[in-house]
Amino acid sequence: MITRKAMRPRDVADQISECILEGNIENILDFFHPDYIMSFPPSEPLKSGLETIRESFKPFIETKARLISNVTGELINGDTALVQANWSIIDGSKNKLAEGSSTEVLKKRKDGSWQYFIDCPLGLPPVK
Repeated sequence: MITRKAMRPRDVADQISECILEGNIENILDFFHPDYIMSFPPSEPLKSGLETIRESFKPFIETKARLISNVTGELINGDTALVQANWSIIDGSKNKLAEGSSTEVLKKRKDGSWQYFIDCPLGLPPVK
């Protein structure tokens, strides 16, 4: 099985989409930093851990869904990047399973590839 990497922050979601179609959950997990946090949905407590990612992507792999990401902004400072995107997940019958506008922080690895460090698929959580 191909091991995919994203050499630009804006390409991570596209590579994850390919991994979904291939059923390659281990490669999907590699796109998330070991210390990542996720705000999803923004009204719930933060989530972390690779098992959270495994659970989140399992239904999409089972339906061979496609993640479509339209990056609307990207700012890179050294080994850290901020990305904003509008995204949707479409199943094999072209039904929309989910959609949102995300804000993401990514970290660059030693090999030059990028992975999610902070993931907010539906935007930032509200200030409390």
